[in-house]
Amino acid sequence: MSSPTAAPSQDSAAARAAAQARAAAPALATLSLPERASLLRGLSHMLGDNAAHLAAVAEDETRLGVDRLRGEIRRTQVQLEMFADVVEAGAFLDAMIDSPDPSAQPAPRPDIRRMLVPLGPVAVFSASNFPFAFSVLGGDTASALAAGCPVVVKAHEGHPRLSDLTGELAAEALPAGVLSVVHGREEGRSLVTEPAIRAVGFTGSTSGGRALFDLANSRPEPIPFYGELGSLNPVVVTPAACAARGADIVLEYIASVSLGQGQFCTKPGLLFLPAGHTREHHLRRAIAAVPPAPLLGSWISTAYRASLEELATHPAVTPVHLAGTPDDTRTSVPALLATTAESVRAHPELLTECFGPASLIITYTTTDELLDTLSTLPGGLTATVHGQEHEDEPLARRLTAALHAGRLIWNGWPTGVAVTAAMHHGGPWPATTSPLHTSVGSRAISRWMRPVAYQNMPEQLLPAPLRRANPWNVPQQVDGGLPGRSAS
Repeated sequence: MSSPTAAPSQDSAAARAAAQARAAAPALATLSLPERASLLRGLSHMLGDNAAHLAAVAEDETRLGVDRLRGEIRRTQVQLEMFADVVEAGAFLDAMIDSPDPSAQPAPRPDIRRMLVPLGPVAVFSASNFPFAFSVLGGDTASALAAGCPVVVKAHEGHPRLSDLTGELAAEALPAGVLSVVHGREEGRSLVTEPAIRAVGFTGSTSGGRALFDLANSRPEPIPFYGELGSLNPVVVTPAACAARGADIVLEYIASVSLGQGQFCTKPGLLFLPAGHTREHHLRRAIAAVPPAPLLGSWISTAYRASLEELATHPAVTPVHLAGTPDDTRTSVPALLATTAESVRAHPELLTECFGPASLIITYTTTDELLDTLSTLPGGLTATVHGQEHEDEPLARRLTAALHAGRLIWNGWPTGVAVTAAMHHGGPWPATTSPLHTSVGSRAISRWMRPVAYQNMPEQLLPAPLRRANPWNVPQQVDGGLPGRSAS
């Protein structure tokens, strides 16, 4: 095997796709905002027009269910349409103008104008569990195209035919070279090292993401790597909430754990309950009622069963419900295990993601013990508190301060990520490699752009969004004021 920094083969699919993306980048970056938005809306229409065929191919490869897949296609359309709106509004360019001031202190100030520009060609690694929303035309691709960056997608091995079909349909609606699809792990590694690739988006395992993150940073010219990796997504139930509505909470918890057979990055993996909670029979009955179903593929099933066996056989863990192994190795085994907060602090190896329909209950005795244990948790995408609004206010403040996650949830569930401007789908390591950024919502576009300041540049040489005439009619922040549509 070649070294991580070895030059990629010029004959590889990754090299050819990267070269095409590099050739397409200048024209895409200089499209007017309405033209760029039109491309995104065209992709959304294409998905809608071909939804039945796409869902059928996806079902054949993933077994996620046609209704679920049709819903995911609509979510993918919504993402594309949202970014079209973002592009047309123009605020994502973050245009700023500071007028020259010869009397400024401590020295005269030149004319400075700043905006965000596209990074260039982007590599996107598809996820297994969302064959549309985090795949060829998913949020990473949509946000990169909105930023003005061509995309090379590394297809996931769980749905290769769907990836090719989506890529072929999309290519008909886009300029040549703007979107390409490649297959295979070696092509994926090569893609990360291609000099033309200026950033990478990844959704997948912690081990795979870390390897590619290291590869991106080992390049002669390192590039940003925006990886969404693993997350335990703890749920904390206060004593007051457990006493008032504990039965409902644990039933809803199991529903969240088992949604999509636990194959969501936001699946709640830890449930903190007060010692003596008396809800074990509700938990056991709820998890036992979860029907076995196919997992996405053998790679997930193998990893799930291995991590579940490791947890279940740990001396500090007690099985609450552990079903027998079905004959079909791809079929899930819903499971519920239990331990104590003291054991978690003594055995940090218990804090391991089990990607599938399994969860670990952790009982705590005091508030201080709970807070001490929460402080040992790794960073996550989400953290949830179930409490009583008035009775638990002081405790809730301490809990939300102690939880280390990108999204904090009160009396709700983390499965389900709204596609909105305010959404943050990210978090501290190991949830992501870049806690400052999100992969869902309109702010995802900022990953694929960089700021450039223009000093004393003649008006005719400035990009259109920074000219005083403001021909694109984008919001401009002038001399520190609030952004407005005109600088005149």
